Order: sequence, then structure tokens, then C-alpha cells
Amino acid sequence: MDYLSKLENQSIYIMREAFNKFENLAMLWSIGKDSTVLLWLARKAFLGHVPFPLVHVDTSYKIPSMIEYRDKLVKDWNLQLVVGQNKEVLDEGRTYPNGKATRVECCGMLKKDGLKAVLDKHNYTGVIVGVRRDEDPTRAKERYFSPRDKNMEWNVADQPPELWDQFKTDYEKGTHIRIHPLLHWTELNVWEYIERENITVSPLYYANEKGERYRSLGCYPCTFPVKSNASNVAEIIQELRTTKISERSGRAQDKESEDAFEKLRRDGYM
Repeated sequence: MDYLSKLENQSIYIMREAFNKFENLAMLWSIGKDSTVLLWLARKAFLGHVPFPLVHVDTSYKIPSMIEYRDKLVKDWNLQLVVGQNKEVLDEGRTYPNGKATRVECCGMLKKDGLKAVLDKHNYTGVIVGVRRDEDPTRAKERYFSPRDKNMEWNVADQPPELWDQFKTDYEKGTHIRIHPLLHWTELNVWEYIERENITVSPLYYANEKGERYRSLGCYPCTFPVKSNASNVAEIIQELRTTKISERSGRAQDKESEDAFEKLRRDGYM
């Protein structure tokens, strides 16, 4: 069995295990490459049907083509989409760049608080998320099945050991669980899998006429493209094998403080 098939099988196993063990599951869908690969794997895991809703936290600052891509896929694949949004802070004008909030504070209000609101509203007790260990050092401390408290807060010092594919899935009632089926993948693995499976992702990942493309997708005031001439999947794969530019180099909020991303994750951000 080739290594991509091994990665695929492990992820599908984790997803099926989550579906079997936890009630009222949902999957977070950021519209990016990772969560779209995760969505593809879910369709494989459950014979073409995704048996849980997709949750998209809409900050209102997404690049318009991302929303167009989202809505087209929802229609084409007959998906159940739940959109969450922190309308209160948007209506009050407190967010970056118009309000006084910093980028990191804005992420907390629109993403973390917006996510908590939609999870509370629908009483989702487990959420499948497309994070990878290699994307950021903070995520390297994650588990495949990661318990959170009632406020979604993550205690990195209180995570269960996961040895030899033995996963803890028996938690006290009221525990919120994050499930990470792509934790063992790398950015290169994701693109190799996209090539093998012929998965359609946002065109923002491909180089435009200015010689720029996005490595990571987020809100347009805080996410910037990198210089690149990679205009198709094969060229992206080749680029990733030699580049020394980090995947999140275009994320401005990561640069506001050294521990910005770690603080957001401790507070419940993806």
C-alpha cells in the first residue's frame, strides 16, 4: 500500500471511530484545502454521504470567491451547511480594521466566539477539524481526540496519551471533543492527495497574473499571497519540495505577538 493510501485509511478510521463513539457531531469547514480534503475523506468514509452537518464560521471578511466556491460545493454534493456568525460585534463595528480591535482580538471575537455560539446553539458535542501538526508548532501538541472544557478552552497539559493507535473516546458527560483526522498529514501530503484524487480546491491557491498565490486562506484584511508561479497542482507540489517559506507566512495576525496563535488555540480557536 502506498503512503497516501495509508494516510487516507488512518484518517477514515479516525472519522468512523468518532462517528461511532460521539453523538451530535459536526465538521468545521473553513473552505481551505485541508478541510476540503477532510470533506472528501468523509464522503469516502460514508459511501458518498456526509452524515453530519458542516459548520462554517463566516467572519464576513472572506474573499468573495471563497463563498462562491463553498456554495457551489454544497449544492453539487448535497451537503448540510450550518453558517455561524458573531453578528453582534460586526453590527457594533468593533472588528479589525474598522474598529479598535487588534487582528488577534478580531480573530477571537469573529472566529472563536462565533464558533462557540454556533456549537452551543446546536449542542454539538464533538467537532471534526482539519488541523495538521506541521502547520504550526502549537498544533504539534494536539491529539487526534482532544478534550475541551465547557468554554472550549484547551489545556495542553491535560491531553490523553495516544500510543499505538489506542485512542481515548470515553469522556465524562458534557466534555467537548475536537477530532483531528489530518493530524499526521503534511502540507505536501495534502497537495499530493489533491492531485491523486483530482479534488477541486479554491482557485486562490493557484498563481495569478501577478505571480502570486495563497498558501493559506483566511480573512482578506489579514491574509496575503506569496510570490509564486505555481499555476497547477503539480507545480505547487514541486514548489513545496524546495520552498523555505512557511505555510502561514501570509497570516498577519500570527505576527502581532509571538504567542498569538497559541493563545487563540488555548481559548478554543482551531
